[in-house]
Amino acid sequence: MITKNKNILSGGAVVFLLCLLFCMAVPLPLCAAGTLASEGENVSGNQEEGAAAQSAVPQADRVTYQEGFFYESLSDAVKEKITGISYGEGCIVPYEELTYLQVLYMDFEGQPQVGEIICNQAIAQDLVEIFYELYQASYPIERIRLIDEYGGDDTLSMEANNTSCFNYRVVDGTSSLSRHAYGLAVDINPLYNPYVTYPNGKRRVSPTASEIYADRSLDFPAKIDKNDLCYQLFTEHGFTWGGNWKTMKDYQHFQKALPQK
Repeated sequence: MITKNKNILSGGAVVFLLCLLFCMAVPLPLCAAGTLASEGENVSGNQEEGAAAQSAVPQADRVTYQEGFFYESLSDAVKEKITGISYGEGCIVPYEELTYLQVLYMDFEGQPQVGEIICNQAIAQDLVEIFYELYQASYPIERIRLIDEYGGDDTLSMEANNTSCFNYRVVDGTSSLSRHAYGLAVDINPLYNPYVTYPNGKRRVSPTASEIYADRSLDFPAKIDKNDLCYQLFTEHGFTWGGNWKTMKDYQHFQKALPQK
């Protein structure tokens, strides 16, 4: 019995030594790099899982434009997510007039990401075509998330440089409904393309962190002007740009009117 136990222990020791030698043979930087890559994949994966959760079961009316680019009516899961936030109390826009989009985009690190947008059904086809062209051109967009992830707070969304569309709210500083309230306006990279007004003749920049980017004579990444691809694509699809407004400037903002019935 004693001899048998000794042999078993000896065999276990051999296995332990073999494992130890194998681990010592693997370069530490390689192991560390593998771990970092895995963590990076999880970050992107989590964003994709979030979008996939909203569209796990395709709606019957889903329209796929290209792989990774589709739109459909709002699922029950999406309605639940936005109700009481971007779809606030008293919203006059029926759920049936809103559309859920999934698009791909290149982030500021040059990595492909999955984005979510809710818009008016009247501009859904425009948006999948525009964002597809932006993606094909590797146009940098920091993030595209539903504004509900920021509690429906437009300022928080802008500070995060989040590209978004539908949000039932009024125009800042007024009691008039914004085009965003109808899902007919899109804000692109808002941190670098701020909303600039002049109340009482004094310049006001929103978000406040974008003060430096209000100077459009400067060159910086993600700046939208008339030479920018984003401007060209949106205007080709019949959108107007807030950067062309006279009394105020909304450099992030593209909007479209409802088609005449």
